[in-house]
Amino acid sequence: IAESLRKCTVVLAYSGGLDTSCILVWLKEQGYDVIAYLANIGQDEDFDAARKKAERLGAKKVFIEDLRAEFVEEFIWPSVQASAIYEDRYLLGTSIARPCIARRQVQIAQKECAQFVSHGATGKGNDQIRFELTCYALYPDVKIIAPWRIPEFYNRFKGRKDLMEYAEKHGIPVPVTPKAPWSMDANLMHISYESGILENPKSHAPSDLYLMTKNPEQSPNTPDMLEMEFKSGKPIKVSHVTDGTTKDTPLEIFLYLNEVGGKHGVGRIDIVENRFIGMKSRGIYETPGGTILHHAHLDIEAFTMDREVRRIKQGLGIKFSELLYNGFWYSPECEYVRHCIAKSQENVEGKVQLSVFKGNVNILGRESPKSLYNEELVSMDVQGEYNPCDASGFIRINAVRLREHHRLQGLNQ
Repeated sequence: IAESLRKCTVVLAYSGGLDTSCILVWLKEQGYDVIAYLANIGQDEDFDAARKKAERLGAKKVFIEDLRAEFVEEFIWPSVQASAIYEDRYLLGTSIARPCIARRQVQIAQKECAQFVSHGATGKGNDQIRFELTCYALYPDVKIIAPWRIPEFYNRFKGRKDLMEYAEKHGIPVPVTPKAPWSMDANLMHISYESGILENPKSHAPSDLYLMTKNPEQSPNTPDMLEMEFKSGKPIKVSHVTDGTTKDTPLEIFLYLNEVGGKHGVGRIDIVENRFIGMKSRGIYETPGGTILHHAHLDIEAFTMDREVRRIKQGLGIKFSELLYNGFWYSPECEYVRHCIAKSQENVEGKVQLSVFKGNVNILGRESPKSLYNEELVSMDVQGEYNPCDASGFIRINAVRLREHHRLQGLNQ
């Protein structure tokens, strides 16, 4: 790191863990004033202890920011509207959180007149890209320090043993409990598990790995019946049909769905995915509330949205998922796609009844004032305004292309 860049202020995305604690002290060694920033996005963390630890390690200031409400309303809800799902299976829990975290990091950097931001993301993963694209988009002149891409750092710390030795030498409190043999990222949306013993894609996940969801085999033998109400494609209320529990603020709705889904073991997946940087990786995810929402939203959308609009919107949802996964939330194309998806959701309104039971979400019924379902039109018992004879011409017109194709194929053969 050039001498001229030292003696400046850096805002470090700090987790309180071993890696970022060592990075905090290392940045001070390099001559930086360090502001530690810890985002509360729903992870199970002792934030007060993390603040004290950062102060003890020499942070000039410590910001602990509760971002849970804005995480749900400004990031999770648009993803629900989009039916965002990466490579057909991953509900993007980590990807959604990164622009939310990085946005506040940049706001703190600008407020504190800091020229630098830093993070502890590795040089092989997606998170470095997501954090940094957000930072550059919102603070074009920012300079980024990514220690795990700086040779003098990663050559010095080749593994956990080196970090532990450095921590003991510099008075950094080290974890007393043994580290799980995998890495974990937790937030309100999900928990992800990867690396370590999980890098062998054939290895089964240990039964004690999951922290957010119960094993479906050990979950209750009675389903929970919920009614979810949507407006403009966003959930506005959830009610338990049996016990009468009702939640109607975005954060409360999501926390409650996590509770119900977690109790029944909903939302576990074990996949191999394609990282943006060009390699495949194995990831295990549990997304209880997000999975319930995905199924409920899909149902009310199909009930209220025109077929051709939905076909276009499905394509936009796939594009949105890729942009989100790859870190382009603040790109002009992603803003445009989000705008189009929001337009498609104007009539996605109504209630969905569902049951949550032993790892499954089952849709039971739906109703909407904006439904495009015409019971009389579709009924086998009522003819209504539909003339069955018209179907003959419809079929013959659609058969023209097929008949010609197969006639010409026959001639060629």
